[in-house]
Amino acid sequence: MPELAEVYTVKEVLKKQILHKRIKNIKILYNKIIENDIEDFKAKLINKEFIDIKQKAKYLVFETQDNYLISHLRMEGKYFVKDKNAEIQKHDHIIFELEDCLLIYNDTRKFGRMELIDKDQLKSYFQNIGPDANTDIKPEYLYNKVKNKKTTIKGLLLDQSIIAGLGNIYADEVLYEAKLRPNVLGCNLILNDCQNILNGAKKVLDMAIKYKGTTIRSYTSSLGVKGEYQNFLKVHTKEQCECGNKITKEKICGRTSYYCDKCQKAK
Repeated sequence: MPELAEVYTVKEVLKKQILHKRIKNIKILYNKIIENDIEDFKAKLINKEFIDIKQKAKYLVFETQDNYLISHLRMEGKYFVKDKNAEIQKHDHIIFELEDCLLIYNDTRKFGRMELIDKDQLKSYFQNIGPDANTDIKPEYLYNKVKNKKTTIKGLLLDQSIIAGLGNIYADEVLYEAKLRPNVLGCNLILNDCQNILNGAKKVLDMAIKYKGTTIRSYTSSLGVKGEYQNFLKVHTKEQCECGNKITKEKICGRTSYYCDKCQKAK
């Protein structure tokens, strides 16, 4: 699943390619991706332009003059920008016909979703999503969210209502930076642990954005961009830590987790 760094990268590439181009038509080949009434969705977007694209957590937010189009890529969603005469491929589900190109939403598993909302609904739309993990977050905020939780810190970092944008890959890397094992319970963390987690999140995500995300399985160079952060991973999918210790691979909260039991402490 694309995480914050990958969604940020997609946003930056799309901004260079599709802004301020009139939407001439929209073809919807798989209705379930659209959360709105299909005809209303089309009517509100055709003849408009995307005037900006933002990223919030794992969501893309396309801004028009009147609305926001919220796009969640889920497991396998991808965007392609192609020539206006390009052939439609098997898993192309939503095609925005722009003035001189096609913006195509492709999704092998069809899990992605789009929803068009009024501009005054943006705040309420994200009211249950926490602050992005690479923003300036006070350690007291995180500590108060986890101090009574008998859930693993790995599970809590994957909870988008606490802090947003971390998935399985980056949660492992953040906990390596924080020197905490992913199976430590939230209720056992102290304030300094929370500070270390937040420092690790900013470090990992800023670097991942610099290297345009992590190319593992579902995140590919659909827009001509190949992520390179996989070359800097410390524990996720690794067999040996830099310290020489064997990496532990364990299911935690239903997700395959990686950690070094020498560098990362239990509590």
